[in-house]
Amino acid sequence: MSTVGLVFVPAASAVVVGLAARVRGRGYAMFIGVLLTLHGLAVAGLWSTWETLGWLPVAVFLQLTVYVHVLSLMFPSLRSLPWRTLVSWPSQWFVASSFMALPWALAAAISGSAALWWLPYAIGAVGLVQSLRTRRSEVDLVLDGTPVPGLMRRAHGEARVARPLRVVQISDPHLGPFMSVERLQGIARRAVEDDPDLVLLTGDYLTMESKGSPGCLAEALAPLRGLGRQGRVYACMGNHDLEAPGMVARELAACGVRLLVDEAALVDTPTGLVQIVGANFRWRDRAEHLKGLSEAHPRVDGALRVWLLHDPGAFAHMPEGDADLVLSGHTHGGHVGLLSLGSSWTFIGGLSRVPDHGFWSRGTDRLYVHRATGHYGFPLRVGVPSEEGLMRIHRVG
Repeated sequence: MSTVGLVFVPAASAVVVGLAARVRGRGYAMFIGVLLTLHGLAVAGLWSTWETLGWLPVAVFLQLTVYVHVLSLMFPSLRSLPWRTLVSWPSQWFVASSFMALPWALAAAISGSAALWWLPYAIGAVGLVQSLRTRRSEVDLVLDGTPVPGLMRRAHGEARVARPLRVVQISDPHLGPFMSVERLQGIARRAVEDDPDLVLLTGDYLTMESKGSPGCLAEALAPLRGLGRQGRVYACMGNHDLEAPGMVARELAACGVRLLVDEAALVDTPTGLVQIVGANFRWRDRAEHLKGLSEAHPRVDGALRVWLLHDPGAFAHMPEGDADLVLSGHTHGGHVGLLSLGSSWTFIGGLSRVPDHGFWSRGTDRLYVHRATGHYGFPLRVGVPSEEGLMRIHRVG
């Protein structure tokens, strides 16, 4: 391991963390400290390898973009395209790829070399492309009321009705480095062009950057105003929305979006009545919260009952038999996985029992977990494309 790498990376990181503590406070500094420590271990381990191969100037530039990006978050705001191109995207690619490169860094630190050290960075490059694109698709979901023991992944079903309920779900756009106002405007515009019966938004609209840009969410979702005035657009809160609930509520309202915070709405659609229940996000006491919400808004006879529930992990805590269909997001489709290779495996699904993506069953209740429109947290989507498109809901039996 290079002595220069051992000194430069920790020293620079310590300066950045110190500035973060001074400007943004202890909580942000602790978060940045953990991130830069893990990232720095990989960089320091591979420093000598890059130096030997002549890649060190590139690595130094990328490391500087990481520091600049972190420092810029002390003054949160949505950034321009040149800034995202030169700072945000390269820094996030470098951080995500270096996390994945930790085993190679350890090997390099022990033996002095690491074969295929470039592989995680190549995978990260694929993830960068996926993070900047949205895959359009159409999904048919069959609600047949068949009882299913336990919680399990379910096939979409083959049965069809002549006129299904047409829904566009937008989840987790996370306005920020990878989801610009213009990109989300395009997604909202295409949603309108699909002429759905309903547009349903399932939370997490902002990031640290966009919270510093008032008006950005209203601008991004402006194409939905026409449908909103017709009473066809509804939303619930996600966990990140609780960091700026007033801003989210105001800007959704400016677009004609009805935000359901532990509320219900009854909507007349071409397929009949739809009862929409919007659950507020809760970290704790989820079973009690959802039971109380169910009792406060009982099922309307003859209406399709759809819940907007940001976190699919809460699905198992719902009263059984209460929902014909629950729409969730939150997991970003598993975020890192093998969906692009045709497998259903994801990091989240592999390490937990939380439904990560797709169609699920529990008893007669059905859950659809959207792969998310954008992402946040881990810097890149890797092997899990984002989701956009039309959902056709077939209620049979």
